[in-house]
Amino acid sequence: MCAGSSTGLKKIAIYLMCGPGTPELAEAAVEGGADIIELGFPFSDPLADGPVIRRAGERALAEGMRTAACLECLAATRRNLVAPLIPMTYASLLEAYGYERFAADAADAGATSLIVADLPVDAEPGLRRVQLVAPTSTDDRIALAAQRTDGWLYLVTVTGTTGAREGISSALGGLVERTRRLTELPLYAGFGISTPEQAAAAAEVADGVVVGSRAVEIATDGPAALRDYVSSLREAVDSVSAVSS
Repeated sequence: MCAGSSTGLKKIAIYLMCGPGTPELAEAAVEGGADIIELGFPFSDPLADGPVIRRAGERALAEGMRTAACLECLAATRRNLVAPLIPMTYASLLEAYGYERFAADAADAGATSLIVADLPVDAEPGLRRVQLVAPTSTDDRIALAAQRTDGWLYLVTVTGTTGAREGISSALGGLVERTRRLTELPLYAGFGISTPEQAAAAAEVADGVVVGSRAVEIATDGPAALRDYVSSLREAVDSVSAVSS
């Protein structure tokens, strides 16, 4: 069994779309230094996703990756990993499947938590999940998200969709500063982080980083390529951890 989770102080979450090869890819990502694996459950109208993840979702749907198949993928991934596994999807999928039923089936399959990209913080308060906050979030919404989140807060660093960008958002520092005044929970920055340099820059102010689109792109080259890519992120993020410790 792959133990997962590096010893670095700053965390790395890697997003992968559910599919036949996902369990092997997830194991490679953890071997490279990922602490958390987010598993994308594809949805036909993914409003928060940029072109890379949107196309990956379309491929997954074409391969028959509906909710039941994604839950099977989650269970297969769990068999070889102890690292946290977090399904990430959209509210319409859960509404169709049933919120309580999905939460129970995902937990049975090995999910550690859940991310629902478009579900407002004050909706479905009984659904245990990681909450997202953005530069446009008010302090009141951030405080409520911190109160209701499952373990950490996902900082959406940009007002837009996922995808690689030339640099990290200038809004990240201000968002971290505001959020730290309201909670002591770990803050992980995502959206627009794709290079080791960007991961290091984000880790200088946040407690961890989430990498999606670029990881999905690299994953098309196979587990070894993904392992090497995540290893480069790990080295960059750990260099920040070493300086700040």
